[in-house]
Amino acid sequence: MSSGSSSRSTSPSSESEWSKKENKMFEEALAYYGQGAPNLWEKVASAMGGTKSAEEVHRHFQLLVDDVNNIEYGRIPFPKYRTQGFWT
Repeated sequence: MSSGSSSRSTSPSSESEWSKKENKMFEEALAYYGQGAPNLWEKVASAMGGTKSAEEVHRHFQLLVDDVNNIEYGRIPFPKYRTQGFWT
């Protein structure tokens, strides 16, 4: 398992965590192709260099959507990130 991330991804054959680098590649590829692109999950997986399958990429997206929905509906508290900046 990779360290540095609490995001998780599952597939029938394995369960793995996503590294910060994989999360960044995922975000950039998703932003580049957009949610309406045909074969989106295959394109994102390919853009990530094959480190994750299309199924893993799709599941990762679904988990993130679920997390955002749970935060927005007040089911779980908004995460407190340790940041440094003028607002802290």
